[in-house]
Amino acid sequence: MLTETTLKHLKPKDAVYKVADRDGMYVTVSVVGTISFRFDYRLNGRRETLTLGRYGPDGISLAVARERCVDARRAISEGRSPAQEKQREKRRLAEAQTFQEFSDQWAAGARMAASTRSMRMSVLSRDILPAFKNRMLTEITADDLRALCNKVKARGAPATAVHVRDIVKQIYGFAILHGEKVANPADDVGPSSIATFVPKDRALSPTEIRLMHQQLEFVASYPTIRLALRMILLTLVRKSELIQATWDEVDFANALWTIPKERMKGAKAHSVYLSQQALDIMIALHTCAGGSAYVLPSRYDADKPMSNATLNRVTGLVVERAKAKGLPLESFTVHDLRRTGSTMLNELGFNSDWIEKCLAHEHGRSSRGVYNKAEYAEQRRHMLQEWADMIDAWVAGKPHTPTLLPPSMKVITTQALI
Repeated sequence: MLTETTLKHLKPKDAVYKVADRDGMYVTVSVVGTISFRFDYRLNGRRETLTLGRYGPDGISLAVARERCVDARRAISEGRSPAQEKQREKRRLAEAQTFQEFSDQWAAGARMAASTRSMRMSVLSRDILPAFKNRMLTEITADDLRALCNKVKARGAPATAVHVRDIVKQIYGFAILHGEKVANPADDVGPSSIATFVPKDRALSPTEIRLMHQQLEFVASYPTIRLALRMILLTLVRKSELIQATWDEVDFANALWTIPKERMKGAKAHSVYLSQQALDIMIALHTCAGGSAYVLPSRYDADKPMSNATLNRVTGLVVERAKAKGLPLESFTVHDLRRTGSTMLNELGFNSDWIEKCLAHEHGRSSRGVYNKAEYAEQRRHMLQEWADMIDAWVAGKPHTPTLLPPSMKVITTQALI
């Protein structure tokens, strides 16, 4: 059996020779004096040899060699070939790809909405790749990822920092799914350790809707921007859906705006039934568009849509003006207008399916989503007209009692079923 002293005194000879240790392990001594630990074994009727490593200051010790031998024997008992596993690992390292190469493959195959893809690609190219693109997956640790997230958060972007962590997690998940033997650093970086967010449940009251409309008339902005905010409240569309809208989507004759599936979060075309008030706004916007293809063209380039940040700036100006006058209008975002409509219509008792269709919310793979394919066109048109009339009444300080069902709908009673 070998000892460290024995190994140190092994000398080269004219030919390679072996010196046995235990458990099938031995060393070979080359003609130039290189000492290598090896292990012979049989598996499935064939003889194989595993090189455990070289002995010496730049190699491994006898104790480490014996540990590797024990690991190899365990693999054999489980029916695995340690020699073949070592060769596979060598090939894997030789073919190893950088983080950027895996991120490119992930991005090419990942399924996501167009808006989500645009946001994630922006975070990937701006924040993640400059830090990780040339590193191997095995080189990026949880501490590296945490440091990057903290750096992004420090510039005042906590939401972006959380997205950094989520994107890295997905890229590693993709790599692991495709055979990479690597730990996912995001598993040890919880999103709550980066940032936490207050749930968004802001909805304006009827009084706040009146104040918003009143103060909107006095803020320094283009008329089209004021009309755009009203349009979102009237139609309950997402901000991006309105900003990216083009005139070929609007059917004035039928008071119908059809948003193509390419621009929808759920990748399904969405019909927006325009109330008389919304139709009037569309006509006004068309008059102001100056021949642009966009409903809300940029004031600097008519061939491009309005900036995403424009409407948010105006909501801030409205709130500032209201607070300066001592009026009870709390801060709100453009998306809060959409949430306001959903909240109010539900509280008033309108059918929740109609409301969800107006919001372009899908039930996904639930049984409700599978079986309920109704579009509720007549009901949605009626509901949005009632909603618009109600907003007009609130702005004017008058009461309004909505009619929950369109006149053409008959209420089926149990008596009628007998």
